[in-house]
Amino acid sequence: MSEQTAVEDVFLLTELHDKDNLKKIEENYQQGRIDKATRVYLDRLYTNSMNTLKEVFLCIGKSFGAPKAAVMEYDYTTNAAIEKNITMYSINPLKPYIVNHRLDADPMRNQFFTSTQGHQIDLAVSSIVTVIVGAQKSLSRALDKVTGKYYTSYTQEVADIAYSIILSETDKASSAKAISDKIKENFSKSFVTDASECILGIIGSGHQKISAELVRALDKIKTPYERLTDVWRVKCLFDLVPQARTFMERVCNMWPDKVIEVKDKFFDITNPRGYRDAKIILNIGSAEKVIPLEIICQVRTFFEFECQTHTAYEKTRRAKNAESACMEEKLAKFMRQGVNEYNLKIQKCTEDLFDRIGWNILYSNGDDDLLFDGFPKIGTIYYPQTVVDKISEKVISSVENEVFFVPDAPIKLTKDQQIRIFLWMTRFLLVTAMPYSDVEWSVPTDTIPGKFFHFIMNEVQRYYKK
Repeated sequence: MSEQTAVEDVFLLTELHDKDNLKKIEENYQQGRIDKATRVYLDRLYTNSMNTLKEVFLCIGKSFGAPKAAVMEYDYTTNAAIEKNITMYSINPLKPYIVNHRLDADPMRNQFFTSTQGHQIDLAVSSIVTVIVGAQKSLSRALDKVTGKYYTSYTQEVADIAYSIILSETDKASSAKAISDKIKENFSKSFVTDASECILGIIGSGHQKISAELVRALDKIKTPYERLTDVWRVKCLFDLVPQARTFMERVCNMWPDKVIEVKDKFFDITNPRGYRDAKIILNIGSAEKVIPLEIICQVRTFFEFECQTHTAYEKTRRAKNAESACMEEKLAKFMRQGVNEYNLKIQKCTEDLFDRIGWNILYSNGDDDLLFDGFPKIGTIYYPQTVVDKISEKVISSVENEVFFVPDAPIKLTKDQQIRIFLWMTRFLLVTAMPYSDVEWSVPTDTIPGKFFHFIMNEVQRYYKK
């Protein structure tokens, strides 16, 4: 088959798939499963799929530059590349692919290495980012999300907002509850995304003040279809959290007008499942016709654990309440192991860096740490400065009291030099290590860097417990 024929086949296949999706969207609208606004939104996401994929491809290219390895197909069932190179001509929205890029702005670049026999250098942390470009989400899954969990959350938020505002204005809990219950009843009978019009009909006339406040509040609630942001999605795998955050800041600086939402959950210990990642939602459409692209940023160690939970996750989705709760706890425990595994890697990095930081500070002769200028980079997504200051004060006190010290230094270090070393390592750990959701962690503490890692993570936990 010639390349031209292959291109024609891919475009034809995608075009036929688009037509089939648009037909199904219309059928769901005619059946009353979705409303007109949802139909319009879904039509936009499932029309001209090849053009949309081109925008996804351009976005990745502008973010990273040219690929550093061959592009390969990706298999969701094995979570691995298929050992078969694919050409640009065969990339299409119906199949996922995987490719490696380099993060040129990596603040950790070439800082972690071990010397092997023959003076070979092995990098322990890579600037290479693995990018998995997902296939277009199937329409059936998208519809299930919009009419299922997204609609349930939307209904509950609308009812809660109405209850809160009516109660505050009338001081009548019974009236507020009656209207809240009526909202849930009406929303259960038909698919509604225009909450303002529906609720104004429920409360009737003569409540202008309540109506105006309600409309303002309801307009801020995301509709079910606006919550569907992963029809087009990309997953980027990094070695360390600061690399991911550097990439996120770069994307936000490149396209401030395209950023719809940024969620950083690397340090989130409130998620009951213990999930840790970050997301950027970009608009790759226009201001009038939004097409969201979900970019998921994750560390490799955690991704490897996540892959092992896919089967359990599918069971949880289909399980009944009691069984689901049990599965959720198992998933949470497994994810906590992912955090532990990642932090063991950070603890090892701390050991590797300790001597080199000391030498760097000696070489700098009291000036800035020039050999490590900008490393690790303090991101805009970070602990509050007051927390950093408090932890730093405790570190300084511990060094002054010789709780922490630099063993086997080539010359006698001043207290100021030792403080600089440990403050630098404090910054590295705060930027890089994930906080634990409990006190059940175990890292080697038979060395000063190991004890220091343990100390900093304990202080971080104090912050989260307040």
